[in-house]
Amino acid sequence: MALNEFAQKDQTHIVKQLATIAGALGYTMENGDKTVPRPENVVDLLQDLRSILFPGYFKPSRNGHDVVCMLEHLGVVYWRLAGQIHNALHNTCSHTCDTTAIACPVMEKSCQLSMEYLHRLPSIQAKLEKDVQAAYDGDPAATCLEEIVLSYPGIYAITVHRLAHEFYQMGLVLIARIMSEHAHSCTGIDIHPGAQIGESFFVDHGTGVVIGETCVIGNHVKLYQGVTLGALSFPKDEKGKLIRGTRRHPTIEDNVTVYAGATILGGDTVVGQGSVIGGNVWLTESIPPFSKVINQPQIETRVHHYRNGS
Repeated sequence: MALNEFAQKDQTHIVKQLATIAGALGYTMENGDKTVPRPENVVDLLQDLRSILFPGYFKPSRNGHDVVCMLEHLGVVYWRLAGQIHNALHNTCSHTCDTTAIACPVMEKSCQLSMEYLHRLPSIQAKLEKDVQAAYDGDPAATCLEEIVLSYPGIYAITVHRLAHEFYQMGLVLIARIMSEHAHSCTGIDIHPGAQIGESFFVDHGTGVVIGETCVIGNHVKLYQGVTLGALSFPKDEKGKLIRGTRRHPTIEDNVTVYAGATILGGDTVVGQGSVIGGNVWLTESIPPFSKVINQPQIETRVHHYRNGS
């Protein structure tokens, strides 16, 4: 047997193995390409949506940003959005469906969802305006609002989150997750699109912040870098599989500040309004409003050692 025949035999075996693994993920050789939203296309769509929310700041139109130009841009975004929604929903179609055909049974629903999403943009924009103002009010290093919009990682992360959260609420979880993980890779801020975040939210510096899916955050909350709002444990059923859809992450009420490195865990944990959580605090139980939690014993130990010359 010639050498190339051996190679072809090995390659055929490899392809069969890969097809078996892919089949577990929903792809089969008989059904052709798996239709899913493409991450690069979702990210492009994300930037288009951001340019609508902050007109004049990103991807400026050649003709400016008057009403006519914005209408034209919105029309383009509408169809691009419908296309990504269609890809997300396409597993309900016949696998022979032409994904560009208007006759696709899912396309009408995709167009409806696209328009529903666009109707949500004004409320998203109103929240982001308050987020930008909160960043300016909360950071003395900020020189202007433009600096915050254009360069602050916390604002980029919350912008993406507010866009992704609406997709999540509409059941378009895959698009939401692609967006949130893009923001995570860009900023180091990991916000699950399911998290509910109130108005005037500010993440200062931001690297290493983690906010879980079932977290509920009130208004005027400020987080610093390295904060984790996570799960205390993952409950399992009698077969040892994770139980999904339960509250696993904490509630942070209005006007709370959480300093760098703090970890707050558990679905039953509530941080009362007006509270301050110090740096590197580990918190797994609720605290009443206007509390102040710090690692005081550790601080006293350091002071004691210093005074004794150690």
